[in-house]
Amino acid sequence: MAVRDFAASREGYKLRYEIRGAGDPVALIMGFSGSGRAWGEPFLNAMEKRFKIFMIDNRGTGESDKPDVAWTLSDMAADIAAVLEHAETPRAHIYGISMGGMIAQEFALTYPSRVCGLVLGCTNCGASKSIPAAPEAIAALMPDPNLAPEEQARRAFSAACGKKFIASAEGQATIARALVEMGNYPITPMHTYMRQAQAIGGFDSYARLGEIKSPTLVIHGDDDAIVPVANADVLNGAIAGSKQHIIADAGHMFFWEAPEESAEVAGDFLAAVK
Repeated sequence: MAVRDFAASREGYKLRYEIRGAGDPVALIMGFSGSGRAWGEPFLNAMEKRFKIFMIDNRGTGESDKPDVAWTLSDMAADIAAVLEHAETPRAHIYGISMGGMIAQEFALTYPSRVCGLVLGCTNCGASKSIPAAPEAIAALMPDPNLAPEEQARRAFSAACGKKFIASAEGQATIARALVEMGNYPITPMHTYMRQAQAIGGFDSYARLGEIKSPTLVIHGDDDAIVPVANADVLNGAIAGSKQHIIADAGHMFFWEAPEESAEVAGDFLAAVK
């Protein structure tokens, strides 16, 4: 039975979260502009069979408050802490993808005693040492007021998903399901894109990565146009003792494209963390 509730951020914003499954807790931190539903059911179903998963609507998305004010990824890490405190969960595994992986780094650096295992998916360490994407790939993620929401989403998915996935019937069916699901949940407003983009622009963890002591897995698709796969090597090289897993033929949405592998590899890693 899923639990759905709201926590309050330190500024008083409402933060929507949902808990599913049983076992060790895993906080799932979504990326740029996405709500907690954006992981997709195949991945979530696989994870909840082994863990108690927290699906969190980042500020600005889903059913969480959507303030049009400046914030940082440290503020968003504090939001995750607020959710876990509200759910009376003092320690958890942290699994973040893309921007969520940056938030996960900030969480691990700020609240080290609250992290069991750390999974960093399709992410980077910020401006100074990251390998940038082609500008047109990033541009495809930004909203265009001249496009209908469905057209906009298709444009974003075409950049975020790997070429093999987009060319497959399964990939097209997954995208079609996602487009239907989008209509069932509050749309991310234009200002959230800008506020989250500004927060990403102000993020740089490279000089601090050596301070991460939590057992860490870096996971990435090798056909990622948004955060090139070479970023996985940077993180893996800077976080002592970290492990790396590269998913073949997967793009930035590796958890959609290979949901079983994404859940199994991360799940096996986290299950071994004591």
